[in-house]
Amino acid sequence: MSDAPAGLRLGQLLTRSEAKGVADRLADGDTLTSALKAVAFGHRAEARKLLENVAAGPGAAAHHIALLRAIEGARTLPATVTPLWTMPGHLAQSGPLTTSVPYLVDNARHTVTCSTFNFQRTSGLWTALHKAAQRPEVAVRVYLDARAADDSVAFRAPTTNEVAAHLRPAAVWRTKTFDGTYVRNHAKFLAIDHHLLLVTSANFSWSAENNNVEFGVLIDNPALTETVEREMSEAEGTLYEQVKVR
Repeated sequence: MSDAPAGLRLGQLLTRSEAKGVADRLADGDTLTSALKAVAFGHRAEARKLLENVAAGPGAAAHHIALLRAIEGARTLPATVTPLWTMPGHLAQSGPLTTSVPYLVDNARHTVTCSTFNFQRTSGLWTALHKAAQRPEVAVRVYLDARAADDSVAFRAPTTNEVAAHLRPAAVWRTKTFDGTYVRNHAKFLAIDHHLLLVTSANFSWSAENNNVEFGVLIDNPALTETVEREMSEAEGTLYEQVKVR
């Protein structure tokens, strides 16, 4: 493979945040092996092969950084916003329906981050997240409300342990007490591949996805999506505890 096809394939393979992460690490003097930890595990071997095809040996890092910065810049696009509706009888006249949400998860290439109050097994997302979690190239991360799931008589929801078992090997985080007060997770969003962000009023259940009047927005903006993901990640251990599957 010549330099040009290798660079093109690398641009197709890496997300903006991955290209930036590898370039930043190389610029800081990290080895290629260390820098590639910014790439989803299932894509690291191919990314290494492509970079080494572009340049190898002394001075290769400078060529790699230049190419990665070009990929980062090419993937930095203006935000696009699409309305997302649910109405009984499918009466919404603009934007796709929330029933299209599983399609977003099914087509994820690298990452899926989901935050919800609770799950219902009737939700299309329940199945889509399970399938995504089985794909080694996709890292799935889920945040949910502990009380809504584990005190589920009213909600009839799967428990946090059942969610973690269903989505294994995904990382599942549930709320915990903070300063003696119960923390409720009412943030409802999906982040796909560090650039697509769906924010919605809908819970992830069949009724919310099909019968309720619900509204959301699907935003294509890497900077915003990565900021949301980072905020949630930084709350881990403080507001959330990871659910360990036995």
